[in-house]
Amino acid sequence: MHRMLAAALTALAAAVLAVGVALGIVAALDATPKQPNVPLVTFDRTGE
Repeated sequence: MHRMLAAALTALAAAVLAVGVALGIVAALDATPKQPNVPLVTFDRTGE
């Protein structure tokens, strides 16, 4: 019975840790500033 309880607690702790890491990653990605969508190189279209 003790092994079953230990296994259940370990699985629960792993699930809680996985959810916490996922929420942390989402929070970190939301905290990064948005990058401007400006091209570094532009080509002039002449003759059209």
